[in-house]
Amino acid sequence: MNRKLLLVLLATACSAILPAEAQRIKGSDTLLPLTQQLAECYLEEHPEAEIVVTGGGSGVGIAALPEHTTEIAMASRRIKFGEKMKFAQLGLDVREVVVADDALAIVIHPSNPVDRLTREELEAIFRGKITNWKEVGGDDCRIVVYTRETSSGTYEFFKESVLENRNYMAGTLSMPATGAIIQSVRQTRGAIGYIGLAYLNPYVKALAVSYDGGAHYALPSVENAADGSYPVVRPLYYYYNAGDEAQVAPFVKYALSEEGQRIVREQGFVPVTSGPAAEHNPAASNE
Repeated sequence: MNRKLLLVLLATACSAILPAEAQRIKGSDTLLPLTQQLAECYLEEHPEAEIVVTGGGSGVGIAALPEHTTEIAMASRRIKFGEKMKFAQLGLDVREVVVADDALAIVIHPSNPVDRLTREELEAIFRGKITNWKEVGGDDCRIVVYTRETSSGTYEFFKESVLENRNYMAGTLSMPATGAIIQSVRQTRGAIGYIGLAYLNPYVKALAVSYDGGAHYALPSVENAADGSYPVVRPLYYYYNAGDEAQVAPFVKYALSEEGQRIVREQGFVPVTSGPAAEHNPAASNE
């Protein structure tokens, strides 16, 4: 068969054997499983195409654009001003597309009796102001804080939304990927961390979150993210150089199509036409 889909979890893996004509998509680990599924379904309809999907984090994907080692950068945070300036200096015209919304789930060990936290309590925990679960209605147990690495868009978004751009505590344990956070929280009774909704599983417990001082709480779900009741929601982006538009446009168009957005929902994300991303990406409307 002519279908060729290389799904590589590490950005450096198998780099020497990639077909020269393959379309490369690199970056956010949050977007990785969704983009893999989109690519698989796209190739069912376009068996002549070749797509390489790799992870590594949002910062890795965006940095690969000026290096011409990817055609599409996946990002779970918006491109930074400094990155825009670098691209401008290099003469690159980088285009932005919102492909989905994602609810960020705050997760703890399943045995932890705590069910809900306010944004202020989360901030205090991740900044080291609250260090024991008994301070928020739990057991007398030290809180162990897990975060993503600094190159992660999820790390950046959590800092912006939950910590209101204040710094994490010095003692956080930085994990290289979402799977590592899930594994660590699962194995650590006092743990807390954050993951994309699509990664949520029975081995960790998601908390209800309030952004209005405890008046209203909501659990992370596609429905609660779409209707705005769950507050920790961010757009997920594809970035590409305008010079590569002819090459990337068919896949991007597919991701934003009715079929692509059905896959978005099935994978645990919020379609761009029904959630907060719609206002960022009005062109994604299927009307």
